[in-house]
Amino acid sequence: MTVIHHEDEVDAGVLDGRSVAVVGYGNQGRSWALNLRDAGLDPTVCVRADESRARAEHEGFATVDVAGASRADVVCVLVPDDVIPTLGLAPAEDALTIVASGYALAFGGFRPAGDVAMVAPRMLGPEVRSCFTEGVGFISAVGVEVDATGLAWPRTLAVAAAIGGLRQGAVELTPRQEAVLDLAVEQVLSPALTLVNGAFVGLMLEQGIPLEAVLCELMLSGEIERNYRMLREEGFVAQLDHHSPTSQYGQLSRRGRFDHLEVAAAMGEVLDDITSGRFADEWEQERRAGHPGLARLRAEHAGPEMAEFERDLRARLGPDVDRDG
Repeated sequence: MTVIHHEDEVDAGVLDGRSVAVVGYGNQGRSWALNLRDAGLDPTVCVRADESRARAEHEGFATVDVAGASRADVVCVLVPDDVIPTLGLAPAEDALTIVASGYALAFGGFRPAGDVAMVAPRMLGPEVRSCFTEGVGFISAVGVEVDATGLAWPRTLAVAAAIGGLRQGAVELTPRQEAVLDLAVEQVLSPALTLVNGAFVGLMLEQGIPLEAVLCELMLSGEIERNYRMLREEGFVAQLDHHSPTSQYGQLSRRGRFDHLEVAAAMGEVLDDITSGRFADEWEQERRAGHPGLARLRAEHAGPEMAEFERDLRARLGPDVDRDG
């Protein structure tokens, strides 16, 4: 049975007197540092001497170089996955190292000494801070990769609670499970949804429906977004009652009409690239080359022409409408 952790499990004193380092001060790092401080800890921010260090100091944190994190009792590593193995961190044998994603542990060859664990917020970095200040917290994935001291779990849960990651519950996953799930959403589900949306847009255009109207249905109106919010807040059965009988019948009676398509087989092929480590090898080669493939893909799928189209559309439809234009 899946284990779900909550705040009532936490020994709040397990981190008393322990030094905490936050490596990185970007989307996740800044939120973690602020939340940890508000929870009563005194994290040191470990970053290069750049604008992120200046911001951390302006916001009241003591800062040191990245190498200084190795002297801390708890090291929270909050930089991009592919960068983590290049940092040269060398924590003590009795220290705890925490990552916010399982990728580096599962595929990146990151194996620091001491306890090694994961606290992965199911939330974008800035929202980790917003949900904390709003008092609602967020769901997390938590896991221990190495328990060298016997204290890995209590210390990991204490950190998770301090940033707000146990308030709504945390699902226990191994770092590999978290990494596979996260990558699968990005590489298996997202491209499939993009294909489905594109096919839908094409069919509607064939029916003479304006592109702007189709895009309103898919995203600009916010209806689908709010439907998903109701799914989260109420569940599928309860939210179904908010739809008209026509909508309910149409949704439910047409289930199965696409079951003959070989979607699962194609998804399985992409997933095999993830689980076999082929994607990790490919991404490491891309990183070493300076990300030329990523630049090419962004230019192809999210280049200036697409950006201009979206700016124009949002100026005419949605919350960004230029009412003075």
